[in-house]
Amino acid sequence: MCSEMRVEVIGKETITPSSPTPHHLTTSNLSVFDQLLPDMYVPLLLFYPNNSTTNHKGNTVDHHYSLITERSKLLKTSLSEALSCFYPFAGRIFSHNNILSICCNDHGAAFIQTRVNCPISKVLEKPHDGIVNQLLPNGIESTFESTGYLLLVQANFFECGGLAIGVSISHKIADAFTLGTFICSWAAMSLGTDVVAFPTIEFGVAASVYPPQDLFIKPLQTSGEYVYGHCVKRRFVFDASNILRLKSKAASATVPNPTHVEVVSALIWKCAMDASRSNLGFTMPAMLFLTANMRKVLGHPTLMGNLLGYVSAAKAQESDATLQSLVAIIREGIEKFKVKYGNGVSGDDIYQHFKEHEDLMGKNDIDNYTCTNWCRFGFYEANFGWGKPSWVTIPGFPIKNLFLLIDTKDGEGIEAFLSLKEDDMAIIETNKELLAYGSLNPIVI
Repeated sequence: MCSEMRVEVIGKETITPSSPTPHHLTTSNLSVFDQLLPDMYVPLLLFYPNNSTTNHKGNTVDHHYSLITERSKLLKTSLSEALSCFYPFAGRIFSHNNILSICCNDHGAAFIQTRVNCPISKVLEKPHDGIVNQLLPNGIESTFESTGYLLLVQANFFECGGLAIGVSISHKIADAFTLGTFICSWAAMSLGTDVVAFPTIEFGVAASVYPPQDLFIKPLQTSGEYVYGHCVKRRFVFDASNILRLKSKAASATVPNPTHVEVVSALIWKCAMDASRSNLGFTMPAMLFLTANMRKVLGHPTLMGNLLGYVSAAKAQESDATLQSLVAIIREGIEKFKVKYGNGVSGDDIYQHFKEHEDLMGKNDIDNYTCTNWCRFGFYEANFGWGKPSWVTIPGFPIKNLFLLIDTKDGEGIEAFLSLKEDDMAIIETNKELLAYGSLNPIVI
């Protein structure tokens, strides 16, 4: 373990778009989805070991400095080009008549460059929050007011020539789909890919389809705030073969072909309920909320910003606590969600959806869990010119009862990041059923 890892900042600057934003695009309104999500940051880390086989003779220090300079220049140049397409990311949030918008004034994105005093393998051997959080440009609990940027990037150069790119973006302007689209587009630009090859990028359209609401008239108590607290975070990895076994066990006449996300989330939910029951001495009814990318359901596959909602799995009692029954509850919730929102919704419908979610989350007689699914967003395709990442991770969120899922590198497995109360986690991390399918914080390389 790299217990004495030091991350030294060697440069800070602001990267502006390579071309100015046209005058008619200088204001980008936020949709009701953006409005109702919290003012926090969404972090991501992409790790790139130094796979170069070139034999560099002479001064190793000089070569390392040259590598940093070369890659840093490429990252900054391509970021500048990407910001011309994703121009709201270089702007600033402002409020007018209680409506939030982005002033697309080409203010820019923060770019921080660091030098790390150990090889990248030391991080990948046994990753934990104390290490990986140092590789991010800011904490997720930061606000736009405290950072002054909607997008922040930190390029961390290890002594072995490896690189970790930390990206942090305001949740007010991006969900996982938007973040994945941005990172893959930025990487493609670094390879010189023509902009016409990129997917259609639509900003501002969501606000016209799903306009913001007046929250003075219809307030939400939390406005999408998550419950921060002292939580213990753990990483479990479910490889492809174990997910196949889990699917076989979870299949039933009701759900004969469960998805990999359904079976993993159901297993974790079951183990979390078991832990809660063990600590409380009785069974607390439990609900699982799955965050859903609503673009396909709503028929807007390319809209940028936030288009996410919450699938509510019906309240589970002790009699429901089998893997098959929990998968069936999750599937039923997903199907009801599709029916309810598949025929179009208004901004007010979205407000009511978030209000209902808030009311359920506020109940004290139910254990509420949230599962956020980041699978299939293409993060592992981000090749900046030195290969695809060997590991993509989401540093732990200090949010109570959160399960966060992301693909493994081969696209067939799932990495699950759990954030739970300490006494519940102490039971979960020794749960034999969970460990039969998922490995606790295994080596990355």
